[in-house]
Amino acid sequence: MAQTTVVAAPAVPAQPVRSGRVRRLTGPDRVVLGVMVGVPTLIQAVLVWIPTLLSVGLSFTRWNGLALSDIRSAGFANYTYAVKDYPPFWPAVEHNFIWLAFLALVATPIGLLLAVLLDQQIRGTRLYQSVFFTPVMLSLVLVGVIWQLVYARNAGLLNNLLGTAGTPGAVDWLGNSDVNLWAALVATAWRHAGYIMVLYLAGLKGIDPSLREAAAIDGANPWQAFFRVVFPAMRPVNIVIVVITIIEALRAFDIVYVINRGTNGLELLSVLVIQNLVGEGQVIGVGSALAVILLVISLGPIVWYLTRAFRKADS
Repeated sequence: MAQTTVVAAPAVPAQPVRSGRVRRLTGPDRVVLGVMVGVPTLIQAVLVWIPTLLSVGLSFTRWNGLALSDIRSAGFANYTYAVKDYPPFWPAVEHNFIWLAFLALVATPIGLLLAVLLDQQIRGTRLYQSVFFTPVMLSLVLVGVIWQLVYARNAGLLNNLLGTAGTPGAVDWLGNSDVNLWAALVATAWRHAGYIMVLYLAGLKGIDPSLREAAAIDGANPWQAFFRVVFPAMRPVNIVIVVITIIEALRAFDIVYVINRGTNGLELLSVLVIQNLVGEGQVIGVGSALAVILLVISLGPIVWYLTRAFRKADS
């Protein structure tokens, strides 16, 4: 009878049991971490938070911007003056709301329409994306300069197309207070629509194709499928775009300041802040009060967005 030889399996070394403790940071680790966190925090504090706090403090004072010993307490007098006795304040508020309505109801839908069309993989789609996105890469100051050439009364592109350049009937698009606000809004929409287009294109690329297929099986046409299925599925992108649109409307400054320094029908809150803080006849307290008012208004959509974001993270 043959004997069966049993070969013992090689012993497997026991795996070390992890204690679950986090490795303590060494000295170099602390230095690197301190630099990575400390330097951006310091820059943020110096450029943003400290000036913000100083502006809040100066809004309750009277100061000519020269010697610190000239600072005098004014209580809420600057806010009262800005709201009740400062003539450009309420026109500027009205213009900011018009700016917001135009971006929300005109520029943003144009960006959405461009994104939907370019998402269809039409021929030359990458070229079109580049063309529409080019204004986004330009600074708002440069956008203002470009549109100055378009709107110039005597040699501007628009008046040349209308055949009125150099004639008494030429429209002064930037000097006429009845039309210059709308001219500036068109220039802003040129840039804003491209920005919104890129955001919505990214959102559309992340949509599950099965959603469109299910809507088509249920008998929905392309527009019904988009507005009832695809658009609601892009809710996170929609929220971001709402916040961006509100902030863009509130911080609008560069274009109107390039056109005519924000006067003669182009008054905005941001322009009033600069006019009171810089140049001759500066009123530091009033300018700071206007800046604080603009800050408080801007914090509304930001807090709303962050609240929704944190609630979603906790759920």
